[in-house]
Amino acid sequence: VLEKARVDVAKCIGADFKDIYFTSGGSEADNQAIISAAKFGALKNKKHIISTKIEHHAVLHTLNKLEKEGYEITLLDVPENGIVNVEDVENAIREDTVLVTIMFANNEIGTIQPIKKIGEICKKHGVIFHTDAVQAFGHIKIDVQDMNIDFLSISGHKIGAPKGIGALYIRKGCKIDNLIHGGQQERGRRAGTENVIGIVALGKAAEMAMAEIDEVTAKLTYLRDKLINSLLSKIDYARL
Repeated sequence: VLEKARVDVAKCIGADFKDIYFTSGGSEADNQAIISAAKFGALKNKKHIISTKIEHHAVLHTLNKLEKEGYEITLLDVPENGIVNVEDVENAIREDTVLVTIMFANNEIGTIQPIKKIGEICKKHGVIFHTDAVQAFGHIKIDVQDMNIDFLSISGHKIGAPKGIGALYIRKGCKIDNLIHGGQQERGRRAGTENVIGIVALGKAAEMAMAEIDEVTAKLTYLRDKLINSLLSKIDYARL
């Protein structure tokens, strides 16, 4: 049942099931991806990381920790439309840049970032690309291969699975450092007895989300546009 869930989660993002590792949630996945990239980058004298000012605290607080350890962090401003400028990302990349970490969809205002374009830039410059996809997974079609994503974080409770279960996609060949040490669970990448019930629920939620994604997207898009247009037409000085 663990492996079936791994396959179902992988299908949601166009990944090989062997590259899916279950975690306690999105925060743990964010921490493991970012800290791993930083650690192995430091071995090559690459200690510069790029992110944005609108990331989730699981990312921002992890970057704060790394900054105290001697890493240089560039947090990009985001325009009032809430969408990261791709040019700003590329202009911020330096010879010692090891990682770009930018969320897929914002948890407060809902903007979807140009992840594919950012992935192309990172690949061109040989920089690791991580995205916190907690708000996007199961709601938006994601293809980690087409989008050149190296690490992707998932949390189950955003699509109907219980709290306390998540996953981290790790592209084959990317080095990863363990946050939790102990047994050989998750092929040695994440020790601790597996949360089987949570994992199975996450797999089922992922399977259901993908089966309904077109129908749900069409419905929510209609409702969103109706709400926005109604508010803008009826409330003076309202703007999107």
